[in-house]
Amino acid sequence: MTTLAETLGAYAADLSYEDLPPAVIHQAKRMIVDTLGCALGGYDSEPARIALEQAATITSTRPATILCTGRQTSPDLAAFANGVMIRYLDYNDGYIGREAGHPSDSIAALLTAAEIGRANGRELIVATVIAYEMFCRMCDIVNFKPMGFDHTTIGAMASVLGAARLMGLNREQIATALSITVAANVALYQTRIGNVSMWKGCAYANASRNAIFFAEMAQRGMTGPSPVFEGRGGYFVAVTRKPFELAPFGGKDQPEFRIMDCLIKRYPLGQYSQSVAHAALEARARVLIKSNTDVGDIAEIHVRTLHTAIEMMAGDPDKWTPANRETADHSMPYTAGVALMYGVIDIKYFDDPYLHDPALLALIAKIKCTVSEEANSREPEAMLCDMDLVLKDGKREAIRVEYHRGHPKNPMSDDEIEEKFRSLAGERMPKPQLDALLKQLWHLEQLTEMQALFKLTQIS
Repeated sequence: MTTLAETLGAYAADLSYEDLPPAVIHQAKRMIVDTLGCALGGYDSEPARIALEQAATITSTRPATILCTGRQTSPDLAAFANGVMIRYLDYNDGYIGREAGHPSDSIAALLTAAEIGRANGRELIVATVIAYEMFCRMCDIVNFKPMGFDHTTIGAMASVLGAARLMGLNREQIATALSITVAANVALYQTRIGNVSMWKGCAYANASRNAIFFAEMAQRGMTGPSPVFEGRGGYFVAVTRKPFELAPFGGKDQPEFRIMDCLIKRYPLGQYSQSVAHAALEARARVLIKSNTDVGDIAEIHVRTLHTAIEMMAGDPDKWTPANRETADHSMPYTAGVALMYGVIDIKYFDDPYLHDPALLALIAKIKCTVSEEANSREPEAMLCDMDLVLKDGKREAIRVEYHRGHPKNPMSDDEIEEKFRSLAGERMPKPQLDALLKQLWHLEQLTEMQALFKLTQIS
């Protein structure tokens, strides 16, 4: 009997560039452009500094390059450092099924694997699609949060399938690398709730670090637990508590690829708050700006949205008085407050002095967040948010957002993605270099070796 790990290993080994429709190839490039822009934006963050210092302690006979720096270290630590940069601003893409997360986090592992595997741009595109298929298809069938597990539990699987493919592993070796990864990477949901720590932006980077390490082990002949999903001590028993079947992955005979259903973030905050931010900005324009009204005249703001969104981003008192960036960008009331007060959601608003601004905190205190059964019933097709803004004079405005900008049913254009990239990278590098980097990314299928790409990201 063929195991699930063997089936997935065969898929990762066999998918070809020619199996991908042009729209899927272009979407993969859009995701890679967006992800590298986020990495450039997160380069000088505190978690990235820590990751870079850790990477600097290691030299390797099989070195891999860290984005933005040109420095080299071991492959696993390069993937970790790159992943921390990608994730720090909470600005990279998302996917919502029964579970939700950020499949582009796996691109950290893929960049490293492509470099050490001497893969080209076409192979990087294929591996990106593989990783997205694994991540999103798992999200479609299992909700890990109620069980206490984090989405990085499946992120590790996505990273190892794509990375192992780029490193040239065969079907059996990829299945082995996956088996080791599944057995060794079960992460806790506590990472994303309460007073959120730096680890929120590092957890998937760690999953990618492990994926590189396990792929290298399998390549050298390490064996792994089997059957890792179906066994009496396997994934179905210990994690999901019941067997599941994955829908057919996209390929030559299956035209549907889940990468087409991923969102790109318009705002630098958790994906469940994208609709809330959109609604708050619209409410500000309709009520405050149109009638020349000050935020001090607001009596209350009522947000109604998904249960999952409320639980994660408005489920505890920390979200009304966030003490750090990680909690603020995962706070629905803070997000709404920033949008209403400033009319723009810039990355600077998630740090001091804004975190402790009395006027902003007073506005946030007026925000009430409750669950909408209608929103629950429409998840994941829509990310419905209803917002009522009530002024002290009794005037009320109702705002409904079903598909925020960046949602797959209201997608950002290529120009908007490039504008976002430039806003994140523009202060990091000269315009000619930035232009050259974007040109290479939009023509990724022409890239012959990864060093040329890493060089273009280097900040002098």
